[in-house]
Amino acid sequence: MSHKVTLISGDGIGPEVTLAARRCIDATGVKIEWEEVIAGQLALEKFGDLLPESVLESIWKNKIALKGPMVTPIGTGFRSVNVAIRHALDLYACVRPVKSYAGVRSHYKDIDLVIIRENSEDLYAGIEFEEGKPETKILISEIEKYSKKSIRPDSGISIKPISKFASERIIRFAFEYALKYNRKKVTCVQKANIMKFTDGLFLKIGREVAREYEGRVAFDEALVDNMSMQLVQKPHNYDCLVLPNLYGDILSDLCAGLVGGLGVAPGANIGDRLAVFEAVHGSAPKYTGQNKINPTAMILSGVLMLRYLKEFKAADALENAVKEILAEGVSVTYDLKPHRDDPSAVGTREMADAIIKKLS
Repeated sequence: MSHKVTLISGDGIGPEVTLAARRCIDATGVKIEWEEVIAGQLALEKFGDLLPESVLESIWKNKIALKGPMVTPIGTGFRSVNVAIRHALDLYACVRPVKSYAGVRSHYKDIDLVIIRENSEDLYAGIEFEEGKPETKILISEIEKYSKKSIRPDSGISIKPISKFASERIIRFAFEYALKYNRKKVTCVQKANIMKFTDGLFLKIGREVAREYEGRVAFDEALVDNMSMQLVQKPHNYDCLVLPNLYGDILSDLCAGLVGGLGVAPGANIGDRLAVFEAVHGSAPKYTGQNKINPTAMILSGVLMLRYLKEFKAADALENAVKEILAEGVSVTYDLKPHRDDPSAVGTREMADAIIKKLS
């Protein structure tokens, strides 16, 4: 069976790691027809648009995409293209597995966690009001009138919507994911002791949904600040974590740190009919074109994609090939060596070559 997949190379080091992943996926023998489209900086330069409609049309048509990292300015400029794609396609579930691999330096062993993050609302909904704007002053006045609490007039305002619908959808997704992949427990992470009407609602829905899975998947709950400590002290106590958007983003990076960093952290954004697979790390523009960046996270995102396509044999073969290369520690990039100035480190292409050789 042949699969048609949208391919978005991304910005910075995106094209290099995306090509490495594509080559490794093709080497599994799965027949994929890649449809290449561009978004991000290159699309802005070529079409005057960071996210051309043709990109979304391609994903809608093919139902699946592999996407390289893209630039997101900090503090100013355009909002994240990554977030825009998730919102436009209603990719409401962000799935980020974190797993220990022999050969990758870490303070921990045998970590196997999955972060399931709500993708559509919370503070990442993008409902913001800029400091000093007339509409911001009006909003502050209205909030003060109804809340009886004062807000400094020179404030910027972000709105944090948490709905019953989106909470139920992501929490049910987490339980169904646990059943599908034989996970044992779902932990609902929030700050319901302080944000009683947003995080409190998320927790309330979590408890309701959990009752439907009683006896099949265990359930517990944790405050996000305490969970941050627990993940550092006792990460093996946890399995699947389900969280609102912002907490999920933060804790997924923390969990990546438990297994060696973002260089080995794959990701998926999944909706009811569509899915986009991407590495968790950024575009690292200062390394563009240097054939230096670790492609593992992008290749492992390809493994997730193959499993989504029900190409389980190919997915297992590719993950095992990556495992072997990491464990051997020979044909790996500089960041995977015991010393970063190790002259035996290979480039992005060469690491992909070594993984492909294991598949042959």
